[in-house]
Amino acid sequence: MTKQPNDLQEAPEAGQIAVYVQGLSFRYRSLDDEPEPQKESATSAEPLDQPRAIEDISFSLPKGELMLIAGPSGCGKSTLLKCLNGLIPNSFPGMLTGEIRLEGKAISGLTLRDLAKNIGTMLQDPDKQILGSTVEQEIAFGMENLNTPRAEMNRRIQEVLKQLHLEHYRKRATFALSGGQRQQVAAAGIVVLEPSIFLFDEPFANLDARAVDELEGLIAALRAQRHTVIIVEHRVEEALSLNPEKVLLMRDGRQAFFGDIKAFLEIADPTQVKLPIEATLRTFSDPAQAKASLVNPIVSGQHTQKDQSAQAASPILKFENVHYRYSVFADEILRGISFDVQRGETIALLGPNGAGKTTLVKQALGLLRPSQGAVSLFGENTHKLSVAQLASRIGYVFQSPSAMLFAPTVRKELSFGPENLRMPTKQIEMAVQKAADALNISQFDERSPFSLSFGQQKRVAIASVLAMQSKILLLDEPTAGQDYRSYIIFMEYLRSLPDLDALLFITHDLDLALRFTQRVLLLKDGKLVADGPPLQVLSDPALLEECNLRPTSLLRYLLAERNAVA
Repeated sequence: MTKQPNDLQEAPEAGQIAVYVQGLSFRYRSLDDEPEPQKESATSAEPLDQPRAIEDISFSLPKGELMLIAGPSGCGKSTLLKCLNGLIPNSFPGMLTGEIRLEGKAISGLTLRDLAKNIGTMLQDPDKQILGSTVEQEIAFGMENLNTPRAEMNRRIQEVLKQLHLEHYRKRATFALSGGQRQQVAAAGIVVLEPSIFLFDEPFANLDARAVDELEGLIAALRAQRHTVIIVEHRVEEALSLNPEKVLLMRDGRQAFFGDIKAFLEIADPTQVKLPIEATLRTFSDPAQAKASLVNPIVSGQHTQKDQSAQAASPILKFENVHYRYSVFADEILRGISFDVQRGETIALLGPNGAGKTTLVKQALGLLRPSQGAVSLFGENTHKLSVAQLASRIGYVFQSPSAMLFAPTVRKELSFGPENLRMPTKQIEMAVQKAADALNISQFDERSPFSLSFGQQKRVAIASVLAMQSKILLLDEPTAGQDYRSYIIFMEYLRSLPDLDALLFITHDLDLALRFTQRVLLLKDGKLVADGPPLQVLSDPALLEECNLRPTSLLRYLLAERNAVA
């Protein structure tokens, strides 16, 4: 058979090494153009004044093995994946040097279509990946572009729907799915193409425990079939449960470590990477002091205590028997939700994908209005308030930053809200700078927000709401895309804001709820099934199982410590 011009070139590693990277470096020609496909050459030798996004990366991964890539937000993890799947240099301009071989064959000069037969990628933000109007159309999209026969397409679609337990979503509109459900559909769209190498960029973000279990089962099955898997993940504890053969740790675009799990846990900094609690405690020279600062306040309930006078006052946010359905023909998403939020509270909203968490917080902001029942904000029924009036009192950060960001620069993004609220110029400048400093994005002032990593974009979105100086903040998955240090810093900052009356956030991160909240609201099937202090609510194994919540090492450790004290 005659080789096509774009066929992979044979190399000695064929059949042995699935991914070979040697001396890989990349510098974007224009960081403002980074996220948008470009038609111009990406290998131009013209001088560039941008810093290198990645520099001198070298590793090899045998066929059938799993590698975890960890590191702070913006350290180059996603850029590395773009180099592996061909988005660099095919879609992003810049200077690329070094060598990449997949399945022992050089990829230089190949098109994205050629590479799609060998390597599949699940992006960090499913909203940037999903194109089909229904789940079935989305899963079929890649196969249609590869001219897969119709009978074969139907067979594969049925298999992947069954494999990921998505059969009942087959005809569902993709826009009507929750963030976690869209993430599962995005994964299905890659698996159905049957590439030999899989790249997952933060696959566990936005997923409940059941979906995590299913994804882990999928990855285990892929490995059993000798597929090679690379995962970028901030939820390191979840990823380590997959027992990766190799861990690549990156810092500032460079390779800080490459080796096995045991060696990684010995060198990893727990202030930079979220490790299992046992590994975290071992890294402190004085374990008793670490335990006193991290564990004892949660077990004793110190961090959950609040001002009793504030608790006795009128609630600042009140839900009364709230029901909601998206249309008269649709099932109810919310079914009789009632609770109050008091001044000074920090609350985590937990529950399975599709439980109604995002729909619930949108009721408070007026983006959605109850089909039945009422929502009151500072004593006023939200039905009587305009969206502008609500926005001046309550700030909301969407799950996906791409649903919020639009301005040409980060500075203008942060200024937009305060300007529309007609704040004085000096107050706007101070609010914007304060928010930028708090979220560690001041260095991106003149950058396009679309040139940033997903985690950095998320911080810009949060800062843009902080700059509006709202009295109540509603955050949807605030730690998605964030390295451990970043999310600890900004959560501590939010809790310390003197003018913030209440903070409510949606999360699947139990440790976040344990460390930073006074109260947990647990939703399931549109109903509120639990409401109370985090350790109390999360100590019920049956309830966790029912609501697709997976106990973390920190939760297990805290419960053991509490029982020991008792």
